[in-house]
Amino acid sequence: MTTRPFQVEAIRKDFPSLTHNGSQQPLVYLDSAATSQKPKAVIDAISQYYSGATANVHRGSHSLTTAATNRFEAARKTVANFLGAPTNGIVWTRGATEALNLIAQSYARQHLKPGDEILVSEMEHHANIVPWQIVSQQTGATIVKWPIDPSTCTLDLDTFDSLLNEKTKLVVLGHISNVTGTRNPIEPVIEKAHNMGAVVVIDGAQAVVHEGINVTDIDADFYVFSGHKLFAPAGIGALYGKPTLLDAMPPWHGGGKMVEKVSFDGTQFAQSPAKFEAGTPNVAGAIGLAEAINWYSTVNRAEAENHVGQLQSRLVNGIKDIEDMKIIGLQPGASVVAFNVNGVHHSDIATLLDQQGIAVRSGHHCAHPLMDALGINGCVRVSIALYNTEEDIDRCIAAIQKACDLL
Repeated sequence: MTTRPFQVEAIRKDFPSLTHNGSQQPLVYLDSAATSQKPKAVIDAISQYYSGATANVHRGSHSLTTAATNRFEAARKTVANFLGAPTNGIVWTRGATEALNLIAQSYARQHLKPGDEILVSEMEHHANIVPWQIVSQQTGATIVKWPIDPSTCTLDLDTFDSLLNEKTKLVVLGHISNVTGTRNPIEPVIEKAHNMGAVVVIDGAQAVVHEGINVTDIDADFYVFSGHKLFAPAGIGALYGKPTLLDAMPPWHGGGKMVEKVSFDGTQFAQSPAKFEAGTPNVAGAIGLAEAINWYSTVNRAEAENHVGQLQSRLVNGIKDIEDMKIIGLQPGASVVAFNVNGVHHSDIATLLDQQGIAVRSGHHCAHPLMDALGINGCVRVSIALYNTEEDIDRCIAAIQKACDLL
């Protein structure tokens, strides 16, 4: 696809919700780390699948199912190309959460035993902690916490080196933090873990929209992401696994589509990735995700990220001098700004912002361990996307100031 020069107003025209949201005032949407708005191209692709001719995939003998299957598998190839992966390494899932649970139950549960260790960073989303706690209870393996530096909200490689040992069988790490935007050092982590014989799982839910990923180049064992943060619909995501790993893993769910032959004497499973995709898949979601990637490929991503970084700087400069303001773990150039105001509850600030037409998130952000490490019970998070404007940021600054004055 040919990229176009980055112009935010042109980008915004692709997103119907930003101009037709039913509100009396224009929407300032600053919660894209939770979920992104969707471009018209994605909405149209999903609508066309349902309104043009809906059919199931990998079943039936009529032309509609053939067409649907071709689009479904073409979408898998689009995701594979997006990640620099072989097509047979891409498994459709409902999102990053399901992908991580699949890895935990189909890979980790088969390989871990008492005495083994799972090294997990302290800044992980709950989706990248709870599945490992469950599998540790099932196998007797131990979870080892890789603590953050609370002053910078970063992970230290020297600490990682001190924790990594021959008992470490699995290293689990988010590519980018959903709270602070910290970009973790996944490349050296993967190399060091492999040198110790460990397998690495990377949660890329926050990363795929902000930087190009090539899972082959970084030698990732597993890499997961959700479509809804990448301008695609909810309920669709992808798991990349090295084909050699996927081929050796048993299925997680059983049912139709993931079999070659079923009898009461036993079942012959399909080859991966099909053996992990039991039942009727989210065909429209896969088509929508592929369309989102195609749409995004027309955007000059370097210019888009520069735009996001400039908006983050504008926001920080606009709020840093507010009385009792505490910005948490600021990562210059990232897409998020997390903050608290001493003496004011974070949810009160978010509510007052919402009343002024500013959509942000407050709370623990599905990251209780990180909140505990920082000694807070939550915070306000402003998350910026390529469709945000300087006017959005200025309105947010004014709304935060007003909220603080009222509270």
